[in-house]
Amino acid sequence: MADNKLKYLSKKMSYALRHNPDKYGIKLNDYGYTDLSCFIDALNRVHHLTLTRDDITAVIAHSTKQRFEIKGDRICALYGHSLPGIIHHRVATPPAILYHGTARRFLPSIRELGLLPMQRQFVHLSTDIQTAQAVGRRHDSQPVVLEVDTHAAQAAGIQLYVGNDQVWLADEIPARFLYGWPENLINS
Repeated sequence: MADNKLKYLSKKMSYALRHNPDKYGIKLNDYGYTDLSCFIDALNRVHHLTLTRDDITAVIAHSTKQRFEIKGDRICALYGHSLPGIIHHRVATPPAILYHGTARRFLPSIRELGLLPMQRQFVHLSTDIQTAQAVGRRHDSQPVVLEVDTHAAQAAGIQLYVGNDQVWLADEIPARFLYGWPENLINS
């Protein structure tokens, strides 16, 4: 399958599983899973496609961001949901340091308020600097990557949730757990 078709299908899958399952007539359980056959039928019906399970598997295999998961005969989006309260994530102990890539223009607000989910349900954190840089580059050609001291955050009662192998989620991260500030913000 061509890259552009894989990307198109990934966007449609994301929209259905993360943002508007009602439009597709699919029901998500408490962990965001839905019946895979019903999901494929819904995508085919709404978008006039002829997708198979192999097509969905190809989209998942092609993605470097691990957005989706198939378990048996069920599928889910692992993170990024905009619908509040539909997905329950597993609290776990993350690596000691996680990373958050952001645009320079957001730093004063982050310094004051910490990391907040804004239009998302959760703050997204990366397990490696490269992923955090790529995330930050969506808003700034020279993003800043902040380090999150996860052990100190958890000791203070901040819960961190597994998104996938590369993404961790949090309700918020207060600024006192963030490091790697540019020099001009250290003493401000």
